[in-house]
Amino acid sequence: MSEVVLAGVGKRYGPVTALDGVDLTVPAGALTAVLGPSGCGKTTLLRCLAGFERLDAGTIRVDGREVAGPGRHLPAHRRRIAVVPQEGALFPHLNVAANIGYGLDRAARRGDRVDEVLALVGLAGYGNRMPHQLSGGQQQRVAVARALAPRPSLVLLDEPFSALDAGLRAGLRHDIREALRADGATAVLVTHDQGEALSVADRVVVLRSGRVVQAASPSTLYREPADEWVAGFVGEAVLLPAVATGDTARTPLGTLPVVGAAHGPVTVLVRPEQLRLTPAPGGAGVTATVLRHDFHGHDALVALRLADGTRVTARIWDGADPAPVGTEVVVHVEGRARAWPAPSGPAPVDAPVLPVG
Repeated sequence: MSEVVLAGVGKRYGPVTALDGVDLTVPAGALTAVLGPSGCGKTTLLRCLAGFERLDAGTIRVDGREVAGPGRHLPAHRRRIAVVPQEGALFPHLNVAANIGYGLDRAARRGDRVDEVLALVGLAGYGNRMPHQLSGGQQQRVAVARALAPRPSLVLLDEPFSALDAGLRAGLRHDIREALRADGATAVLVTHDQGEALSVADRVVVLRSGRVVQAASPSTLYREPADEWVAGFVGEAVLLPAVATGDTARTPLGTLPVVGAAHGPVTVLVRPEQLRLTPAPGGAGVTATVLRHDFHGHDALVALRLADGTRVTARIWDGADPAPVGTEVVVHVEGRARAWPAPSGPAPVDAPVLPVG
C-alpha cells in the first residue's frame, strides 16, 4: 500500500491553466475518486500522476518517493503506476493470461500471480480465452487484472466503465472495487459520474477550474458540501434564497432550522428527499402545485411550484403514490438545511444547472 501526496501541483497548456496549485493526499489502500465537470483538470491530473506530463509547479510523492518536482521527472515506466484506460486496450494477438502477464518478470509469470488476479476480478479459468471472445465488461476486468498483476504502487482508472451500458456498469464497478480492496491496492478513479464516485469511492475529490474544491468521504460530500456549487454538482439540490437569523432561516419553504447560518442574506440547501408531501389542505408546511413526475423506478422526482412562484423538487420513494399533475399538496421540510452567505459576485462559469423543477 502506498500513500500518494500532491503539493502545489500546477500544469499549463499555453495560456490555459489545467491544474492550479492542487494539494491532495491519496490514502494508502483506498480508492479515491476525482470528480468534476468537463475541462476541470481530471484527465490532466491523472496524466501527471502517471508520468505522461511534466509538472510546471509542485511535487508528487508516491510512498515517500518524489516522482515529480522541480528539476525532477521520473519516467512513467519507472513509477510503478498502472493505468486502466477507458477501453481495456488488450493486445488482440495474446490470450488473457499473456495479456495479464505481459508486465511481469519471468519468475512471476511462472508463478500463480496471473491466476490470482483473474480470480480477484471474477474470471478464474479464463486464461486461455482471446480478447475477441470476451464481452466488453470482461475485457475491462482483464485490464484491471493486468494493472494489479505487478503489484503497482498506484492504480489509475480513467473512466473505465464509461463505454459500458448502465446495467453492466453498476455491477462491474462494485466487483472491481472489491478486487482492488482485496489486493490492498491504492487507486485513483477519474470520473464525471457523480453516482459512480459516491457509490464506490472511499474518498471523493471535487475539482473545479483546476483546483480542489472539496475532498471528503462520499457521505460528508453529499451532506456537508463546501459550497452551493458543490451541492448542486453532487446530487440533486434545491437551492433557495433566504434570510438567516441565528440558527434559522426564512425561506420560500418556511422558516427552517439551518447549519452554518450567518445573519442576513444566505443561500439554503435542501435535498429533494427532505421534502415531504401531504394532500392539501391541512398540515404544517407551504402549499405547492404539482408540475411533473420523473419516474426512476426505485424513486421519483416531483417538480413543484410554490405559491410565490418558486420551483422545487421533491423525491418520493418506490411505493409512494404521487399526486396527479395540477393538484395542490402541502410541502414540509424534514431535518436541517445548510446555509452559506449569499454570493456577492457571479457564479462560476462552469456552475451546473440545478434540477429544481
